Amino acid sequence: MCEEERASLQRGMNYRLGGRVSVILMSLRRGAPYVDRIEENGKILIYEGHDVPRTKGGPDPKAVDQQRAMPNGTLTQNGLFYDAAMRFKNGESAAELVKVYEKIRPGIWAFGGLFKLCDAWQEVSGGREVFKFKLAVTTETSFAKATSDPDLPQNRLIPTNVKLEVWKRDGGKCVKCGSHDNLHFDHVIPYSLGGSSLVAQNIQLLCARHNLNKRDRIG
Repeated sequence: MCEEERASLQRGMNYRLGGRVSVILMSLRRGAPYVDRIEENGKILIYEGHDVPRTKGGPDPKAVDQQRAMPNGTLTQNGLFYDAAMRFKNGESAAELVKVYEKIRPGIWAFGGLFKLCDAWQEVSGGREVFKFKLAVTTETSFAKATSDPDLPQNRLIPTNVKLEVWKRDGGKCVKCGSHDNLHFDHVIPYSLGGSSLVAQNIQLLCARHNLNKRDRIG
C-alpha cells in the first residue's frame, strides 16, 4: 500500500496525498476504532471521520466532538474532506476522487476501489458529534474520464469475508507469479461483464503487473 502510494501512510485520512488523489484507510473488523459501513452491495461507503491525535495533557479524543478545524484555523482532515464534499454538492467542483484501502488482517491492507466523495454531514454518535462521509464507487466510464492514471484498478467493493477467504486460499501471493508485493483483489470475470464481487470463486490475488496485463488483454 505504501509502495503503491509512494508515501508512508500514518493516518487514516489523507486529502490529496502528494498532490494526487485522496486516500482513506477503512476497517469493517470487529473492534475497529471508527464505524465504517458499506451499502447498496458495495457501491456506497459511509466513512466515519477521524479524531485529532492525542496530545500530552489534552482530553481523550474519543470524549470530544470531532473538529473541522484546529484552534489556529488550519483545517483538519475532516475539514478538508467536508469542504470538498460541500463544493461538489453546491456545484462548485467535480467530486473528489478517493482511493480506499481496507484493513483485512493485522498489517494487511487491500485496495478496495476508487470512489467519489459525494456528501458529508455531522451526527451524534456515542454522545459526541462525528463526521460522516458518503462515497460512491466510480463506474468504469466515469473512472476513465476522471483520472489521468488509467492503470489504477477499478472494482466494486469486495466484502471483507470474501477477501479473507481469497487471501487464505491464494496464500497471500499472486496466483500468476507468487509475488507478495503490491497485490490486488482481481475479478476473474470482470464486474462490468457480470462477474460477482460476492463469491470467492470469482476473486483472485494478482500483483500489479499481472493485473495490468489482464486488463490489457480484456481491453
